[in-house]
Amino acid sequence: MNQAGETINALDDGGRSQVAWTPPSSQATLALLDLVQGARAFRLWGLLAWQDVRQHYRRSLIGPFWITISMGIMVTALGLLFSTVFNTNLADYMPFLAIGLVVWSLMASMVNEGCAAFINAASIIKQIKLPLSAHGYRVACRVLIIFAHNLPILAIVAWLFPTRPGWIALLAAPGLALLCLNGVWACLLFGLVSTRFRDVPLITATFMQLAFFLTPVFWRPETLLDRAAALQFNPFYHFLELVRAPLLGHAPGMVSWLVATGIALAGWLVMFIFYCRCRQRIAYWL
Repeated sequence: MNQAGETINALDDGGRSQVAWTPPSSQATLALLDLVQGARAFRLWGLLAWQDVRQHYRRSLIGPFWITISMGIMVTALGLLFSTVFNTNLADYMPFLAIGLVVWSLMASMVNEGCAAFINAASIIKQIKLPLSAHGYRVACRVLIIFAHNLPILAIVAWLFPTRPGWIALLAAPGLALLCLNGVWACLLFGLVSTRFRDVPLITATFMQLAFFLTPVFWRPETLLDRAAALQFNPFYHFLELVRAPLLGHAPGMVSWLVATGIALAGWLVMFIFYCRCRQRIAYWL
């Protein structure tokens, strides 16, 4: 029986061989099976993701904790600079900036590193039979590991500049889960498209740099005054608010929940359509 399972051999009463034909599985079924099997192989892509982080900091004295140190330096420097530029209270501005930078690094890494999900795994794809979606999950897991290394920055800032968000801070957990759900389809979709068109990673990196300045990461939405309504058309703003607002003691707006949920549904649908059509061609594009 081949991969599609086309034929089943049987013998009739006369000893003659009969061939019963069953139709091959549809591409949608195969793609869905690949996504499910890839998700079930979480031990494998989780180990590979952790190995990627360790390999990047091989022979370093403190290893991956350089991630925490570099983010801490950036938060401190930008906090001191922009609190002076914007003439705002450092105690109020530092938690706003720290959460914004940490969450933005998660979003940007999901998109930028997701573009190379299949390209960087070319040798594995050509030699080992694995669900292709596992390579997208691997990138998402690696980005989450790096994000976890940045969490101590938020703890230190919360200790130095108490915000006391209360129980409403728990809303950051479902907001982060929804953000990660969008990040996974972004890794798979952008990784698939970038494998075919190698200019996409460069275009995406440029777009994310522009989006960083258009998103209230280091500037407050109130500074736009009567133009603040324009932020509703920025999806990164809604993703950011789902995590940052609860940690600052504010409930995210219902619009942010609806936008993030709608993008998740549309993103997974678009990704699945592309995955059905192009999944079998990834090995030839590498």
